[in-house]
Amino acid sequence: MSFGDEHGYGDPARPARTDDGFGGTGQTRTRLPDARGGDGYGGGRRPARGSRSLIMVVGVVVLLLAAIAFANRGGGEDPTPRAGAPDGASNPTAASGVKPVTGKNGTIPAGFARDEQGAASAAANYAVALGSDGMYYKVQRDAIVDAVYAPAVATARRGDLDKVYSNADFLTSIGLSADGRPPAGMTFISRTNPVGSKVEKFGADSATVSVWYSALFGMAGEGSTNPVSESWFTNTFELTWVDGDWKVSDFTQKDGPVPVGRDQAASSAQEMADAVQQFGGFTYAR
Repeated sequence: MSFGDEHGYGDPARPARTDDGFGGTGQTRTRLPDARGGDGYGGGRRPARGSRSLIMVVGVVVLLLAAIAFANRGGGEDPTPRAGAPDGASNPTAASGVKPVTGKNGTIPAGFARDEQGAASAAANYAVALGSDGMYYKVQRDAIVDAVYAPAVATARRGDLDKVYSNADFLTSIGLSADGRPPAGMTFISRTNPVGSKVEKFGADSATVSVWYSALFGMAGEGSTNPVSESWFTNTFELTWVDGDWKVSDFTQKDGPVPVGRDQAASSAQEMADAVQQFGGFTYAR
C-alpha cells in the first residue's frame, strides 16, 4: 500500500474505500500521489498508470542486470589475491593454475608439491580416500592406509582400522555382511565431497590442514533401513613430508559447519544408487 492510499490522497469528494485493495483479494494496490487531483481509480487513468508501472519494471530489470554484470566482471583480469585480504578468507582455496599432483598411488593421487598448495591438495584427496566405501573391504583398506599414512604409523593405523571396519556388530548396524558386502539389490554408499581446505600451519617437513566436507552415507535400495543421508564434518590432518610426498601422521574430526537444508524432495533409492554409479569422484587440486 502506498502513502497516498493510507492517507486518502486523491479526489476528496470520493468516499473512502473500505477494502483498501486487501480484503478477500489477497492483492495489494500501489498508488503514487497524483499532483493533478485525479483519484487514481478512474478508467481514464489506467493507460498512464500502466505505462508508468512498465517503466518502473524495466528500470528495475536494467538495474539488476547491471548489478549482475558488475559482480561477474573481471573474472580473467588478475588472479592474485587482493592486498589486505584477511587471514582465513577464501584465497587459500582459490585456483592457482599450478598442477600439484604428479602421479598416483593405486587410485589415490600422489606426488604433491612441497608447499602449502600441495599440502592442502593432499589433505583433500586423503579425506576422500579415508571416507570411501573402499575402507569397508580389507584389501582396499590396506592399500588406502599404505598410500595415505606415513610409514611410521601405517602399521598401527591398519590394526586400529581393522578393529573398526571388521566389527560384525558395526557392519550389521549399517546393513553390510561380515565381509563388508551389501545385500543383493542394494548399493552401499560412502562418499566424501570436500568443500574447502585451510592450511592451519606449515613448515618444511610438516603441515596442519583442515578440510571441510559433506559426506553421503547409507544403503540405497528398496526396503533399506539405513537410507542415504548427508552429514557435514571438518577433518584436521597432521601431515609429514616423507619420501618426497605428504603423508598423514594423524587426524581429528569434528561435526560441521552444517548449512541449513533446503526443502528439496529426497530422491528415490534407485535414483541415488544410479547417481553414485554414474557420477565418479574427483581428484582434488588447485
